[in-house]
Parts: sequence; C-alpha cells; structure tokens
Amino acid sequence: MEVREWEKMVRENEGMSLSLAFPALMRKVYLWMTLALAISGVTAYIVATSPGLLQMVYGNRWGIWALIIAEFILVWKISRGVWNPNRSLAATTVMFAIFSALNGATLSSIFALFAPAAIIKTFMVTTATFAATAAYGYFTRRDMTKMGGLLMMALIGLIIAGVVNMFLHSSMLDMVVSGVGVLIFVGLTAWDSQQIKMQLAAAPDMGESSQKIALAGALSLYLDFVNLFLYLLRFLGGDRD
Repeated sequence: MEVREWEKMVRENEGMSLSLAFPALMRKVYLWMTLALAISGVTAYIVATSPGLLQMVYGNRWGIWALIIAEFILVWKISRGVWNPNRSLAATTVMFAIFSALNGATLSSIFALFAPAAIIKTFMVTTATFAATAAYGYFTRRDMTKMGGLLMMALIGLIIAGVVNMFLHSSMLDMVVSGVGVLIFVGLTAWDSQQIKMQLAAAPDMGESSQKIALAGALSLYLDFVNLFLYLLRFLGGDRD
C-alpha cells in the first residue's frame, strides 16, 4: 500500500491530522524494534552455544541478577533520556542496543529448555498475534487510554503471582499465570500501538526529539513482543530437549 493511501485510510478511520513526518517515524519504530529483536535473538543463540558464556551467566546466581539489574537500569535511562534534551539520539540508541544484547543473554536459557522447533513455532505464532493486535490498536476508533491503567495493575498482580509461585511450584498456578500473561501483553500491545500513534501523529518533523519518542515506542513494543513470546512458549513449547 502506498504511503499516501495509507495516510488517507488512517485519516478516514480516525479523523486524525497526521504530520508529514508521521509515516517515517512509524517506520523507525518498527525498524528499531526489529533490529532489537534480531540483536536479542543472535545474542541468545551465541550464549546458548558457548559453554564459557553460559557458565558466566548461569554459573552462579549473581551473574543472572547482574544482567537483570543492568537491564532495569538501562530501561530507566532510556525512558528518561527521551525527555532529556541533553541526551542525544545516538546515545539513547546505543543504550537500546546494549539492553537488547543483555536481554538476549538472559533469554539464552530457552535454547536449553525447549526444542528449536518449539521455539520457531512459538516465534511465528507470537509474530502473527503481535501483528494483529498492534494493527487493532493502531486502527481502532476506541479510546484505550483508561485500559492502560487497568493493564498495568494487572501486570503488577501477574508479577506478584509469579514470585509467589517460585516458592509454591504449582503447575496449575503456572498455567494460570501464563494464560493471564498472554492476555495482558496482548492488551498492552494494542494499547502501546495506539499511544505511539497518538504521540507521533503530531510530531512536527524528523528532529531528534521526535525520533527519541519513536525509539521509546520501539522499546515498549519490543518488551511487549518478548513477554508475549515467553508466555506463549509455556503453552506451545511442550517438546523439550
């Protein structure tokens, strides 16, 4: 579909006035997200096939915790950097790339837990689900603003339930948490897609400020995709090595 036809369809569906920079910024959102997923996937495979790197990450409990803490710090700095005029787009992009690599290292364990066929199958299902949900969030006329707060509260409950089950080791609760997790991140994908569209629709140009907002949107969708993939993998990854 041509860009002009696409813009016309969006205007007709949403009644929104799109800036001239909007199509290019939306392309950047999905380009950055795709690159981040590629970095994570390659890093996860490299770590999973290297005994030395696996030992470094999972050989002691401090290795994985150091990665998780570093990831939280990077997400916080990227989010703050979007609105910080002193933080350049290049610096924010580098932090996003580093975060993607670190997250890939933490995801390397899936190659030991699940068969390659199950991982590929789940990735394809996740891609289709994500695409459909993101499209819904983009094109729907429904205002999903209030939905975001409810989803965030549900996400907090999901995290608490997951922590509790670390001690209970209940397979039933694990299935319930996985199912709820899929629903939550399906909802968050749609919500984030709409929020990104609303933020970029009024972007005046392709300046650094606008591109940093697009980068933050890419980070949000990347996190939605990865978490949706992980929760779906619990259902579809039954064929373990």
